[in-house]
Amino acid sequence: MPSATQNELNGQDAAQLIANGVKYVAEVSNMGCTPEAIEAFHNANLPFGPGKAVNAGGVGVSGLEMSQNAMKLNWTAEEVDAKLHQMMSSIHAACIKFGTQSDGYVNYVKGANIAGFIKVADAMMDQGVI
Repeated sequence: MPSATQNELNGQDAAQLIANGVKYVAEVSNMGCTPEAIEAFHNANLPFGPGKAVNAGGVGVSGLEMSQNAMKLNWTAEEVDAKLHQMMSSIHAACIKFGTQSDGYVNYVKGANIAGFIKVADAMMDQGVI
């Protein structure tokens, strides 16, 4: 789990992880992997969760906190966890929907990018911007 800084894990590091039999990579920092590392993971058909999808939980819970404060509500930990679970399940489903390739491999980067684009484009159309 690359989790410190941008470009923490490069192509050579990715090749070593693949050679050592890593099963999944979750980028828990913003752009923790170089493009070469991501390409190596994709070429190896290794599930790679990009930071924009993997980190969404933290951003989402911050949004829940702001909503809760604005509405003067007090959600239990279980309620927050359920809302977080729903958010992350929705993100995963969108990545699957837009990132599944013809061979069945899920390109989570592609799925997250397309889902994000559609969300922004829909919001812009709803607001009459385009």
